[in-house]
Amino acid sequence: MRLYPLFFRAAFSWMDPERAHTIGFRMIRLAHSAGAGALLRRVTAPAPSLRTEALGLAFPSPFGLAAGFDKEGHGIEALFDLGFGAVEVGTITGSAQPGNPKPRLFRLVEDRAVINRMGFNNDGAASVAPRLSAARRSLQRRFGASRPVIGVNIGKTKAVELADAVDDYLKSTRLLAPHADYLVVNVSSPNTPGLRLLQSVETLRPLLAAVGEAADSVARRHVPLLVKIAPDLNDEDIDDVAKLALELKLDGIIATNTTIGREGLKADEAKVAACGDGGLSGAPLKQRSLEVLRRLRAAAGDKLVLVAVGGVESADDVRERLDAGATLVQGYTAFLYEGPFWAARINRSLARQA
Repeated sequence: MRLYPLFFRAAFSWMDPERAHTIGFRMIRLAHSAGAGALLRRVTAPAPSLRTEALGLAFPSPFGLAAGFDKEGHGIEALFDLGFGAVEVGTITGSAQPGNPKPRLFRLVEDRAVINRMGFNNDGAASVAPRLSAARRSLQRRFGASRPVIGVNIGKTKAVELADAVDDYLKSTRLLAPHADYLVVNVSSPNTPGLRLLQSVETLRPLLAAVGEAADSVARRHVPLLVKIAPDLNDEDIDDVAKLALELKLDGIIATNTTIGREGLKADEAKVAACGDGGLSGAPLKQRSLEVLRRLRAAAGDKLVLVAVGGVESADDVRERLDAGATLVQGYTAFLYEGPFWAARINRSLARQA
């Protein structure tokens, strides 16, 4: 029997979710700084058979940590101690911002889900960039060519008008791209007013083109570029994004972000309503995320790297996404419920299935 679910109920289930996240993340980082990293890696390191080539990079495992857990690059190396093949940092904005008022993170334990309206709270690109640089150098010393992969997810600063969004994304790009193994343009969070309007092809085309050109220029190499889309797009819009990605020669698409939908939840309707606005993530997103993945694969064939995220809880979920056309898979919400050895368990199961 796994002990963490019991620990979660005793130590965290009664606590404000954002405070619990802060404490849990601090414990992970403390374990690393106390020298436990090498010991952890002995039991969590992915099997060599899980090595995955994608985006011109070598991922120790196809399973990585989605953006949102480490928003500011404070614990990249500590998270790799837990067995993730990649850690996507962010979402990071051009300027520092506090995010939305608290409370802004809510658990739906019955659904193994979370509702958040964090609002891209982060220190800003200028502060995060040195942390990324330091983590890359340290990982290179520790692992050499087999080091885990650092992704960087960027979004729009809330105070910036949509008309000025491209310049805002470019500010982040110029600061962060030199330190990113791959770069993700996030236009799909429901928690920044108007952001999802940037998913229309007319506004997305100039944004992605400008970011891609700037990233390669400042990094003096090709920085793989992906766009993260919402599960709430209709099928026609999904097809249009796939066509645009092919037209612009993007490297991939991440599917999907959180949903604004609330259908099919087990939690009491009044409890859900009390949470208010925000993006829903976790198990209820599983089916729709899988549908979007399959739609993208049908539209793009094997010409794009597809990264599946949304409702991923187990090795079987990861395998299902890989079989449906994903090259890489990410998780986040289940990490909160499953505990620090979640990625290691998934990696072990994937290795047995190989």
